[in-house]
Amino acid sequence: MLTCGIKKLTGIDCPGCGIQRSFLKLIHGEFLESLELFPALLPFLMLMTYTLLHLKFMFKNGHKVILILFFSTVSLTILNFTLGFLSG
Repeated sequence: MLTCGIKKLTGIDCPGCGIQRSFLKLIHGEFLESLELFPALLPFLMLMTYTLLHLKFMFKNGHKVILILFFSTVSLTILNFTLGFLSG
C-alpha cells in the first residue's frame, strides 16, 4: 500500500487515511470493517461511478445527484477525521 505523506511527515492521520485499507476490505467482502476504517468510501465510489455515467448519458438531474453525493462524501470525511482526531 502507498504510504501517507502527511502521516509520515507529521505523525497525524490525514482526512483520507484509511481509504486504501477500507477499499481492500470492501473488495474482500468485509463490509462492516470497511465502513469502520473509512465511512466515506461508499459515497465516494458512488460519486465516481455516477459522475462517469452522467458524463456518458447526461441524466436529467444528474448534477443534483452529484452534488448530494459530493457533500455526503466531504461531510463523512470531515466527521470521520474529526472524531478520529478527538479520540486520539
